[in-house]
Amino acid sequence: MHNSEQLVKLLTGSSWGKESGMKKRKNNLKYVFIIIPVVAVAIGIGAFALPQENKQETVSDKSALILGGSPIAGDPDAQLMFVEWGDYQCTYCYRFHTQTRDSVFSNFVDSGKVQFVFRDFPLNGPASVMAAEASYCAGDQNKYWAYHNELYDNWEGENTGWVNMHNLKKFATDVGLDLDAFDNCVQSGKYKQKVLDNYRYGQSIGINATPSFVIIDKEGNTQIIRGAQPYGIFEQVLKDKLKVIDT
Repeated sequence: MHNSEQLVKLLTGSSWGKESGMKKRKNNLKYVFIIIPVVAVAIGIGAFALPQENKQETVSDKSALILGGSPIAGDPDAQLMFVEWGDYQCTYCYRFHTQTRDSVFSNFVDSGKVQFVFRDFPLNGPASVMAAEASYCAGDQNKYWAYHNELYDNWEGENTGWVNMHNLKKFATDVGLDLDAFDNCVQSGKYKQKVLDNYRYGQSIGINATPSFVIIDKEGNTQIIRGAQPYGIFEQVLKDKLKVIDT
């Protein structure tokens, strides 16, 4: 489990011990499991977990969940908010991006049924923090989502060295950013505290693995899905939540 000393190491740029995208921490919140037909499967360093429903006040505030995260994708008036907690180096976040995200977007986000927000949970240390900072610097030029996708499209593993300034600037060029403005933003550390605050807030509501997904309706009813689940799991949960809203 990461403690405050390790967060200080992030601020100073010291390296963390390598962690997988699904490494667990102590969870201080209690969850009520709902019945969903899915088998929990452990594969290598990752584990698929059952969706969970959470009635805790700490995650029932929709505005708190999205504050400090990405720009909202989808209709800002949609009935459901879908928040992904991720790390740009995380293996299972990459799996979600390449295998599941497009289907979630085409069927729920692009159709106006669900809002989507990404929040940073940089389990893999300083390089993950820097990648997240770069995404917000791209956001200064209205290219957050293009850069977010570019990072995952060029993923090369966890702490393998691919997140470096040379590559981050190359990605910036590829998505059409003003390179000087982008470079100045990243080098200044403008968004470092924002990224670390995302991480701390995630810890405070019981996020302890990446990817984790929080689905919340306008009444504050919250459901958590952990892991790079198959699309069918997300589809079932989202349809069930929307069905309740429509009744």
